[in-house]
Amino acid sequence: MKKTYRIDVDCANCANLMEEAAKKTPGVKDCAVSFMTLRMKVEFEDGADAERVMQDVYANCKKVEADCEIEL
Repeated sequence: MKKTYRIDVDCANCANLMEEAAKKTPGVKDCAVSFMTLRMKVEFEDGADAERVMQDVYANCKKVEADCEIEL
């Protein structure tokens, strides 16, 4: 399953850090963050609970970029 989320991030480097953090989160198969469109596209592993995984993604992104926001 794939979902797209709106994000708020200050710079392209921060967006890259968020993408890397999201990709390392269990339950995430792939992730792409676009600073230009302020969107995060997440592909979840089969059987993953998207809402629970996104809570973990959000927590991991906050560790690398404290000012980031993800509209869940």
